[in-house]
Amino acid sequence: MKYLIVGPSWVGDMVMAQPLFTTIKEQDNDARIDVLAPAWSAPLLERMPEVNRGLDMPLGHGKLEIGVRRQLGKELAANNYDQAIVLPNSLKSALVPFFASIPKRTGWKGEVRYGLLNDIRKLDKERYPLMIERFIALAYEPHKTLPAQLPSPALKANAESCTAARQRFNLAATKPVLALCPGAEFGPAKRWPERHYAEVARQKLLEGWQVWLFGSAKDKPGNEDIVSLIPEELRSAAHNIAGETSLGEAIDLLSCADAVVSNDSGLMHIAAALGRNLVVVYGSTSPEFTPPLNKNHRVLRLGLDCSPCFKRECPLGHLNCLNKLEPKLALNALTELAQEHRA
Repeated sequence: MKYLIVGPSWVGDMVMAQPLFTTIKEQDNDARIDVLAPAWSAPLLERMPEVNRGLDMPLGHGKLEIGVRRQLGKELAANNYDQAIVLPNSLKSALVPFFASIPKRTGWKGEVRYGLLNDIRKLDKERYPLMIERFIALAYEPHKTLPAQLPSPALKANAESCTAARQRFNLAATKPVLALCPGAEFGPAKRWPERHYAEVARQKLLEGWQVWLFGSAKDKPGNEDIVSLIPEELRSAAHNIAGETSLGEAIDLLSCADAVVSNDSGLMHIAAALGRNLVVVYGSTSPEFTPPLNKNHRVLRLGLDCSPCFKRECPLGHLNCLNKLEPKLALNALTELAQEHRA
């Protein structure tokens, strides 16, 4: 069987699509899986052994441009795919498989897509509360009960790339590594305060660790604020590499981390898929839908009456769900994870 998967447009969602690929390969080890997704996702897909190849979706998120989608579909028709599985719920995401004349086109009902999809499913959110369940269910016939044990994302880092990136950014190989992922594209209500990250970093630096701060170019100024809050005599072991790494380098460097502290973000899901000891801070969002999927993690949230609100900014103006979540909670969680790892 040859599959075309129309992939998500966000890092975390793409990571959580990997269990679908794993499920397809478990059903048919010879299955060939191509993933149509934005160009940025190529390094991520390259680290998923189940994927045959990533195909560049040339249109940005939200752009219709039917002509471009029709032409891409006509080109992909030559690959003779047996089935398409469309993960986004938008109408436009179903157009390329339709134009490619793929015989079976599967997806959730989403926007009105009758005709574009001919294996259309109606989502029962109570039956499939987790995003990975909703993805995996599309590999089975409708209404089939999912296995009790579902596969989790498991990225395969490139060790040579990690070594090269360490050299490029002058990162020591002799000290344990705490990775911090303080950014979140969603908005401020997902971001633990810089002072809290700085306190966690300070403590680990005092213990002889080094700290790597990850993120996009947008996160670099916030990461610099974190570094500025660290005592000057410790800062030489704190490295802000946000906006300087490629996505592939970020994945491979995260694979070298001994522990990770992160907001609810795409980098969090990457760290989980790499099996890192992981502490995740939740503010306006909830782990009920897209939790970290590795076993060695801790979720930190206060469970206030006003959260989760799922707002980009705190509607009450105080952001207590994050401000009152003290650094000592993250430090205690890191200690617990380290003790479990040694055991």
